[in-house]
Amino acid sequence: MKVVIMAGGKGTRISSMAADIPKPMIRIADKPVLEHQVNHLKEQGLTDIILITGHLGKIIQDYFGDGSKWGVSISYYQEEEPLGTAGALYYFKDVLKEDFLLMNGDLVADIDFARFIHFHREKGAQATLFTHPNHHPYDSALIVADKEGKVTRWIHKEEKRTRYKNRVNAGIHILSPILLENIKKPEKLDLDRDILKPLVKQDVVYAYNSPEYVKDMGTPERYQMVCEDYEKGKIAARNLSREQKAVFLDRDGTLNKYIGFLTRPEQLQLLDGVAEAVKRINESGYLAIVVTNQPVVARGDCSLEELEEIHNQLETELGNNGAYVDDIFFCPHHPDKGFEGERPEYKIDCECRKPKPGMLQKAAEKYHIDLKNSYMVGDSMRDVQAGLAAGCHAVYVGKEDNFKRSGAAQDVEIYPDLLSFVKEKII
Repeated sequence: MKVVIMAGGKGTRISSMAADIPKPMIRIADKPVLEHQVNHLKEQGLTDIILITGHLGKIIQDYFGDGSKWGVSISYYQEEEPLGTAGALYYFKDVLKEDFLLMNGDLVADIDFARFIHFHREKGAQATLFTHPNHHPYDSALIVADKEGKVTRWIHKEEKRTRYKNRVNAGIHILSPILLENIKKPEKLDLDRDILKPLVKQDVVYAYNSPEYVKDMGTPERYQMVCEDYEKGKIAARNLSREQKAVFLDRDGTLNKYIGFLTRPEQLQLLDGVAEAVKRINESGYLAIVVTNQPVVARGDCSLEELEEIHNQLETELGNNGAYVDDIFFCPHHPDKGFEGERPEYKIDCECRKPKPGMLQKAAEKYHIDLKNSYMVGDSMRDVQAGLAAGCHAVYVGKEDNFKRSGAAQDVEIYPDLLSFVKEKII
């Protein structure tokens, strides 16, 4: 697969640090960001690279040459005037004859491209966006997708949003050459707004959501963050080809106040310290994954669509505080029958309802999680038992007396709340 890297931006927000070089040539650990990208692509067999350069582009060409020093082949297109994030693709209609990878040149990333490419091909997509949660979704473009990953809505950062799933476009795409037919002439075009968003209604755009590390270093603050993450080894560790560690989180009573059966988004209220705790988990390198029993679906008290809105409320409140969860797994089942309005299809003895470990095992398979080096945190014996059954470290949050009265196993750690656990065990 050919790779196109958009390396022509001026980097006005970070110009105070590097006014005399192109933004992709800013160094992290003594190597330009763009060199880290080239090395990462080479490691995964992606060696046919096109660099679209602009501002001070000769510096990039002089540094990389034909790419042979890095074991890749590099060709160039130098913009004489800025053509946005898509306009220059007009010149490659005769070159890009198969699906290709397109990424921004200011990204610091370490992802398993094989997984990404497999997803794109499996879906038969014309465009697949690499999406992920981030710590500032309130001012980012949000991607709404169905359970199959098909994009149904694209919310730009200036558009109004109330509650949402924290799924942000990361600036890495796999595109079909069919899309180049929409570029009629070499003019300034925005890839997202002018090319991709109009295709959403055609059901050909998909979102590949991943917790892997992707950050732009376009501001001094973000640059400092990625430098620290690189030194700590966080960037490489999040590649899903490597084993991950996770903190599995119960929802009701652990993240939000327990009110019995929560059936409406406005009923959800985060417990004190939860946003800070989840943010610390995000910064630690552990995945933050919610696993929650939701018998309200089986009881007929809440539809799957209403439950999704409740979870969107959870993600919105966390996002407003700079925190996020990497995924949410829920069990809609309940084995007991005989309730008015119940939904028979969910009245089963399943493998996902805690205290069974099914949700944790499903998450482990999806994200390559090492369960024995992960934690299950919750406020009930069901959570503790599920964690132990999955092979995790089990953590009970709540009053110690309540836990002791339950007659629980002794190899369970007890903390008054989630933040207390995180401060001592995670970061």
